[in-house]
Amino acid sequence: MNSREVWYSNEEMDPIQKNNEEISKILTGFLPKEKNLETQVPGLTLFRIDHSFVRVPLTYHPRIILMSQGKKRVFIGEDTYSYDPTQYLVLSVPIPLECDAVADVNKPILGFGIDVDPAEVAEILLLTEESKYTGENLPKGIYGASVTEEISNASLRLIQTLNSKSDSLVLGKSIVREIIYRVLTGENGEALQALAHRNRKFFQISQILSRIHKEYDQNLDIGELAIACGMSVSTFHVCFKAVTNSSPLQYIKIVRLQKARSLMMTEGTNAITAAERVGYESPSQFSREYKRYFGLPPAKDQTQQLLAVEN
Repeated sequence: MNSREVWYSNEEMDPIQKNNEEISKILTGFLPKEKNLETQVPGLTLFRIDHSFVRVPLTYHPRIILMSQGKKRVFIGEDTYSYDPTQYLVLSVPIPLECDAVADVNKPILGFGIDVDPAEVAEILLLTEESKYTGENLPKGIYGASVTEEISNASLRLIQTLNSKSDSLVLGKSIVREIIYRVLTGENGEALQALAHRNRKFFQISQILSRIHKEYDQNLDIGELAIACGMSVSTFHVCFKAVTNSSPLQYIKIVRLQKARSLMMTEGTNAITAAERVGYESPSQFSREYKRYFGLPPAKDQTQQLLAVEN
Protein backbone atom coordinates (compact mmCIF):
# COMPACT_ATOMS: atom_id res chain seq x y z
CA MET A 1 0.00 0.00 0.00
CA ASN A 2 1.59 3.24 -1.10
CA SER A 3 1.90 6.19 1.26
CA ARG A 4 0.52 9.52 0.14
CA GLU A 5 2.82 12.55 -0.04
CA VAL A 6 1.34 16.03 0.26
CA TRP A 7 3.25 19.31 0.47
CA TYR A 8 1.97 22.30 2.42
CA SER A 9 3.21 25.74 3.33
CA ASN A 10 3.66 26.45 7.03
CA GLU A 11 0.42 28.45 6.99
CA GLU A 12 -1.54 25.56 5.46
CA MET A 13 0.02 22.60 7.25
CA ASP A 14 -1.98 19.42 6.97
CA PRO A 15 -3.77 18.82 10.32
CA ILE A 16 -2.55 15.21 10.41
CA GLN A 17 1.04 16.34 9.81
CA LYS A 18 0.70 18.94 12.55
CA ASN A 19 -0.64 16.32 14.97
CA ASN A 20 2.22 13.97 14.11
CA GLU A 21 4.77 16.65 14.89
CA GLU A 22 3.20 17.19 18.30
CA ILE A 23 3.04 13.43 18.94
CA SER A 24 6.71 13.06 17.95
CA LYS A 25 7.75 15.74 20.45
CA ILE A 26 5.96 13.97 23.28
CA LEU A 27 7.23 10.53 22.29
CA THR A 28 10.80 11.81 22.11
CA GLY A 29 10.46 13.02 25.70
CA PHE A 30 9.42 9.57 26.86
CA LEU A 31 11.87 7.78 24.56
CA PRO A 32 15.23 9.61 24.56
CA LYS A 33 16.83 6.48 23.11
CA GLU A 34 15.76 3.36 21.21
CA LYS A 35 13.35 1.16 23.18
CA ASN A 36 9.79 -0.13 23.60
CA LEU A 37 7.91 1.35 26.53
CA GLU A 38 4.73 0.03 28.12
CA THR A 39 2.59 2.85 29.47
CA GLN A 40 0.08 3.25 32.29
CA VAL A 41 -2.68 3.01 29.71
CA PRO A 42 -3.56 -0.71 29.38
CA GLY A 43 -2.56 -2.07 25.98
CA LEU A 44 -0.65 1.04 24.87
CA THR A 45 3.04 0.62 24.00
CA LEU A 46 5.38 3.32 22.65
CA PHE A 47 8.39 2.60 20.46
CA ARG A 48 11.46 4.32 19.10
CA ILE A 49 13.89 2.92 16.49
CA ASP A 50 17.02 4.97 15.80
CA HIS A 51 18.35 3.33 12.66
CA SER A 52 17.08 1.84 9.44
CA PHE A 53 17.30 -1.95 9.22
CA VAL A 54 16.94 -4.54 6.50
CA ARG A 55 14.33 -7.29 6.42
CA VAL A 56 14.26 -9.38 9.59
CA PRO A 57 11.79 -12.09 10.66
CA LEU A 58 9.40 -11.11 13.43
CA THR A 59 6.00 -12.07 14.81
CA TYR A 60 3.50 -9.27 15.27
CA HIS A 61 0.71 -9.81 17.76
CA PRO A 62 -2.84 -8.44 17.42
CA ARG A 63 -2.60 -4.68 17.51
CA ILE A 64 -3.13 -1.38 15.75
CA ILE A 65 0.16 0.37 14.94
CA LEU A 66 0.36 4.10 14.28
CA MET A 67 3.47 6.07 13.38
CA SER A 68 4.25 9.75 13.88
CA GLN A 69 7.69 9.63 12.23
CA GLY A 70 9.59 7.27 9.92
CA LYS A 71 8.48 4.35 7.77
CA LYS A 72 8.23 0.59 8.20
CA ARG A 73 7.22 -2.21 5.89
CA VAL A 74 6.12 -5.75 6.56
CA PHE A 75 6.31 -8.58 4.06
CA ILE A 76 4.04 -11.60 4.10
CA GLY A 77 4.26 -13.88 1.11
CA GLU A 78 4.01 -11.74 -2.00
CA ASP A 79 2.27 -8.90 -0.16
CA THR A 80 3.93 -5.76 1.23
CA TYR A 81 2.30 -3.40 3.71
CA SER A 82 3.81 0.04 4.37
CA TYR A 83 2.95 2.14 7.39
CA ASP A 84 4.08 5.65 8.19
CA PRO A 85 2.53 8.90 9.52
CA THR A 86 -0.24 8.66 6.88
CA GLN A 87 -0.93 4.91 6.99
CA TYR A 88 -1.62 2.64 9.95
CA LEU A 89 -1.28 -1.12 10.19
CA VAL A 90 -3.75 -3.53 11.77
CA LEU A 91 -3.08 -7.12 12.81
CA SER A 92 -6.15 -8.95 14.03
CA VAL A 93 -4.24 -12.21 14.65
CA PRO A 94 -0.58 -13.01 15.46
CA ILE A 95 1.34 -13.34 12.18
CA PRO A 96 5.00 -14.27 11.53
CA LEU A 97 6.38 -11.98 8.85
CA GLU A 98 9.43 -9.99 7.80
CA CYS A 99 9.92 -6.31 8.53
CA ASP A 100 12.27 -3.51 7.49
CA ALA A 101 12.44 0.16 8.44
CA VAL A 102 13.62 3.50 7.10
CA ALA A 103 14.73 6.23 9.51
CA ASP A 104 15.94 9.61 8.27
CA VAL A 105 19.16 11.11 9.61
CA ASN A 106 18.57 12.56 13.11
CA LYS A 107 14.88 11.56 12.88
CA PRO A 108 14.16 8.27 14.64
CA ILE A 109 11.16 6.13 13.89
CA LEU A 110 8.46 6.94 16.44
CA GLY A 111 5.07 5.41 17.02
CA PHE A 112 2.79 3.43 19.26
CA GLY A 113 0.80 0.22 19.28
CA ILE A 114 -2.63 -0.53 20.73
CA ASP A 115 -3.38 -4.14 21.65
CA VAL A 116 -6.49 -5.66 20.08
CA ASP A 117 -8.80 -7.62 22.40
CA PRO A 118 -11.50 -9.65 20.61
CA ALA A 119 -13.87 -9.19 23.56
CA GLU A 120 -13.54 -5.41 23.35
CA VAL A 121 -14.03 -5.50 19.58
CA ALA A 122 -17.26 -7.44 20.07
CA GLU A 123 -18.42 -5.05 22.80
CA ILE A 124 -17.84 -1.99 20.60
CA LEU A 125 -19.60 -3.58 17.64
CA LEU A 126 -22.66 -4.27 19.78
CA LEU A 127 -23.01 -0.52 20.25
CA THR A 128 -22.75 0.39 16.57
CA GLU A 129 -24.81 -0.39 13.52
CA GLU A 130 -21.90 0.15 11.16
CA SER A 131 -20.62 -3.42 10.93
CA LYS A 132 -19.59 -4.29 7.36
CA TYR A 133 -18.58 -7.89 7.95
CA THR A 134 -21.14 -10.41 6.74
CA GLY A 135 -19.26 -13.54 7.80
CA GLU A 136 -19.20 -14.84 4.24
CA ASN A 137 -15.63 -13.89 3.36
CA LEU A 138 -12.41 -14.86 5.14
CA PRO A 139 -10.24 -11.71 5.45
CA LYS A 140 -6.50 -11.73 5.94
CA GLY A 141 -5.26 -11.19 9.46
CA ILE A 142 -3.34 -8.06 8.43
CA TYR A 143 -4.25 -4.89 6.56
CA GLY A 144 -3.33 -1.24 6.16
CA ALA A 145 -5.47 1.88 5.90
CA SER A 146 -5.16 5.65 5.65
CA VAL A 147 -4.99 7.72 8.84
CA THR A 148 -8.09 9.90 9.06
CA GLU A 149 -8.26 13.24 10.82
CA GLU A 150 -10.48 11.64 13.50
CA ILE A 151 -7.91 8.93 14.21
CA SER A 152 -5.08 11.47 14.16
CA ASN A 153 -6.86 13.80 16.59
CA ALA A 154 -7.62 10.93 18.95
CA SER A 155 -4.00 9.74 18.72
CA LEU A 156 -2.72 13.15 19.78
CA ARG A 157 -5.14 13.32 22.69
CA LEU A 158 -4.10 9.81 23.78
CA ILE A 159 -0.39 10.59 23.75
CA GLN A 160 -1.01 13.91 25.54
CA THR A 161 -2.62 12.06 28.44
CA LEU A 162 0.76 10.46 29.17
CA ASN A 163 2.00 13.82 30.46
CA SER A 164 -0.30 13.40 33.46
CA LYS A 165 -0.64 10.23 35.50
CA SER A 166 -4.25 10.99 36.39
CA ASP A 167 -5.12 11.88 32.79
CA SER A 168 -3.64 8.64 31.49
CA LEU A 169 -5.43 6.56 34.12
CA VAL A 170 -8.80 8.29 33.77
CA LEU A 171 -8.92 9.23 30.08
CA GLY A 172 -6.44 6.94 28.36
CA LYS A 173 -8.57 3.81 28.12
CA SER A 174 -11.56 5.69 26.72
CA ILE A 175 -9.43 7.27 23.99
CA VAL A 176 -7.93 3.87 23.14
CA ARG A 177 -11.49 2.62 22.78
CA GLU A 178 -12.29 5.58 20.51
CA ILE A 179 -9.36 4.74 18.23
CA ILE A 180 -10.41 1.08 18.06
CA TYR A 181 -13.93 2.22 17.15
CA ARG A 182 -12.61 4.48 14.38
CA VAL A 183 -10.49 1.65 12.99
CA LEU A 184 -13.35 -0.85 13.22
CA THR A 185 -15.73 1.38 11.29
CA GLY A 186 -13.10 2.77 8.92
CA GLU A 187 -11.29 1.60 5.80
CA ASN A 188 -10.99 -2.22 5.66
CA GLY A 189 -12.48 -2.41 9.15
CA GLU A 190 -14.40 -5.57 8.37
CA ALA A 191 -11.14 -7.51 8.69
CA LEU A 192 -11.01 -6.53 12.36
CA GLN A 193 -14.76 -6.88 12.84
CA ALA A 194 -14.42 -10.55 11.89
CA LEU A 195 -12.89 -11.17 15.34
CA ALA A 196 -16.26 -10.56 16.95
CA HIS A 197 -18.12 -13.27 14.99
CA ARG A 198 -17.57 -16.26 17.24
CA ASN A 199 -19.40 -18.73 15.03
CA ARG A 200 -17.39 -17.84 11.94
CA LYS A 201 -14.24 -19.36 10.52
CA PHE A 202 -12.02 -16.29 11.06
CA PHE A 203 -12.72 -16.26 14.79
CA GLN A 204 -12.10 -20.02 15.01
CA ILE A 205 -8.73 -19.69 13.27
CA SER A 206 -7.80 -16.77 15.55
CA GLN A 207 -8.47 -18.97 18.58
CA ILE A 208 -6.21 -21.70 17.19
CA LEU A 209 -3.45 -19.15 16.58
CA SER A 210 -3.67 -18.03 20.21
CA ARG A 211 -3.48 -21.66 21.29
CA ILE A 212 -0.36 -22.26 19.17
CA HIS A 213 1.38 -19.32 20.85
CA LYS A 214 0.54 -20.72 24.28
CA GLU A 215 1.26 -24.40 23.55
CA TYR A 216 4.07 -24.16 20.97
CA ASP A 217 6.28 -26.47 23.06
CA GLN A 218 3.70 -29.28 23.00
CA ASN A 219 2.81 -31.84 20.36
CA LEU A 220 0.29 -29.92 18.24
CA ASP A 221 -1.56 -32.33 15.99
CA ILE A 222 -3.04 -30.70 12.88
CA GLY A 223 -5.97 -33.08 12.79
CA GLU A 224 -6.86 -32.29 16.40
CA LEU A 225 -6.59 -28.55 15.73
CA ALA A 226 -8.94 -28.93 12.77
CA ILE A 227 -11.46 -30.79 14.94
CA ALA A 228 -11.24 -28.02 17.54
CA CYS A 229 -12.33 -25.63 14.77
CA GLY A 230 -15.13 -27.92 13.67
CA MET A 231 -13.50 -28.28 10.26
CA SER A 232 -12.13 -31.02 8.08
CA VAL A 233 -8.33 -31.05 7.77
CA SER A 234 -8.51 -29.78 4.18
CA THR A 235 -10.90 -26.92 5.07
CA PHE A 236 -8.72 -26.06 8.07
CA HIS A 237 -5.64 -25.79 5.82
CA VAL A 238 -7.45 -23.54 3.35
CA CYS A 239 -8.85 -21.23 6.04
CA PHE A 240 -5.60 -21.12 8.00
CA LYS A 241 -3.59 -20.07 4.95
CA ALA A 242 -6.18 -17.49 3.91
CA VAL A 243 -5.79 -15.73 7.27
CA THR A 244 -2.04 -16.13 7.88
CA ASN A 245 -0.59 -16.81 4.40
CA SER A 246 1.09 -19.86 5.94
CA SER A 247 0.28 -23.54 6.35
CA PRO A 248 -0.40 -24.72 9.94
CA LEU A 249 2.84 -26.75 10.09
CA GLN A 250 4.93 -23.86 8.75
CA TYR A 251 3.30 -21.45 11.20
CA ILE A 252 4.03 -23.72 14.17
CA LYS A 253 7.63 -24.14 13.01
CA ILE A 254 8.17 -20.37 12.73
CA VAL A 255 6.66 -19.72 16.16
CA ARG A 256 8.98 -22.33 17.71
CA LEU A 257 12.06 -20.95 15.95
CA GLN A 258 11.29 -17.39 17.03
CA LYS A 259 10.62 -18.47 20.62
CA ALA A 260 13.92 -20.38 20.64
CA ARG A 261 15.80 -17.36 19.32
CA SER A 262 14.23 -15.18 22.00
CA LEU A 263 15.42 -17.63 24.70
CA MET A 264 18.93 -17.57 23.27
CA MET A 265 19.15 -13.80 22.95
CA THR A 266 17.38 -12.69 26.13
CA GLU A 267 18.26 -15.51 28.55
CA GLY A 268 21.54 -16.74 27.10
CA THR A 269 20.14 -20.25 26.66
CA ASN A 270 22.29 -22.50 24.49
CA ALA A 271 20.90 -23.86 21.22
CA ILE A 272 20.29 -27.42 22.41
CA THR A 273 18.39 -26.32 25.51
CA ALA A 274 16.39 -23.75 23.53
CA ALA A 275 15.45 -26.40 20.96
CA GLU A 276 14.19 -28.73 23.69
CA ARG A 277 12.21 -25.99 25.41
CA VAL A 278 10.28 -25.08 22.27
CA GLY A 279 9.41 -28.66 21.35
CA TYR A 280 12.19 -29.88 19.05
CA GLU A 281 13.26 -33.49 19.60
CA SER A 282 16.18 -33.34 17.16
CA PRO A 283 18.93 -30.71 17.71
CA SER A 284 20.23 -31.26 14.18
CA GLN A 285 16.80 -30.63 12.67
CA PHE A 286 16.49 -27.48 14.81
CA SER A 287 19.88 -26.25 13.62
CA ARG A 288 19.00 -26.84 9.94
CA GLU A 289 15.63 -25.12 10.17
CA TYR A 290 17.06 -22.25 12.25
CA LYS A 291 19.75 -21.55 9.66
CA ARG A 292 17.24 -21.76 6.81
CA TYR A 293 14.94 -19.24 8.53
CA PHE A 294 17.38 -16.82 10.16
CA GLY A 295 20.29 -17.19 7.73
CA LEU A 296 22.85 -18.27 10.35
CA PRO A 297 23.40 -21.37 12.55
CA PRO A 298 22.03 -20.88 16.09
CA ALA A 299 25.38 -20.55 17.88
CA LYS A 300 26.82 -18.11 15.34
CA ASP A 301 23.65 -16.00 15.36
CA GLN A 302 23.72 -15.86 19.16
CA THR A 303 27.38 -14.80 19.21
CA GLN A 304 26.83 -12.04 16.64
CA GLN A 305 23.81 -10.66 18.50
CA LEU A 306 25.67 -10.60 21.82
CA LEU A 307 28.61 -8.80 20.21
CA ALA A 308 26.25 -6.25 18.67
CA VAL A 309 24.71 -5.54 22.10
CA GLU A 310 28.14 -5.14 23.72
CA ASN A 311 29.25 -2.70 21.02
